[in-house]
Amino acid sequence: MKSVVAIYGRGIALLNSPVVEGVALLLVRVALAGVFWRSGRTKVVEGSWLEINDFTYDLFRDEFSGLPLDPALAVPLTTWAEHVFPVLLLIGLATRLSAAALLVMTLVIQIFVFPDAWWPVHSLWAAMAAILIVRGGGLFSLDAILARPQRA
Repeated sequence: MKSVVAIYGRGIALLNSPVVEGVALLLVRVALAGVFWRSGRTKVVEGSWLEINDFTYDLFRDEFSGLPLDPALAVPLTTWAEHVFPVLLLIGLATRLSAAALLVMTLVIQIFVFPDAWWPVHSLWAAMAAILIVRGGGLFSLDAILARPQRA
């Protein structure tokens, strides 16, 4: 029995290493960024970076009419947010801020657009954002590099 406990303890110690945590947080960053990036890309003209297509305004007027913002403001804000924050997450810069912004977007979508989508979709997005808000970007992020003490 002692050997099983010892093996378990070594396994836990390995999983608690900064490298393993960094890989896990990198995967969470990629997963959450991917969700919002793909959504942002549906809002722009194919082949452009941020030229918003007219269909997006129609979508916000018709399908997303429950939003408390006018589509003239909501569409550009959403489009930019769904491009900027995922990129920041991927590189691990301002990870906590970016995850918090995407959590707010998730809650807005949940409350005003798709109230029946909490389980399993929005709950997973919220969980990923919460992990990044609490833990940060991890070892493999620009946040970690910038936080290192500078040697003189």
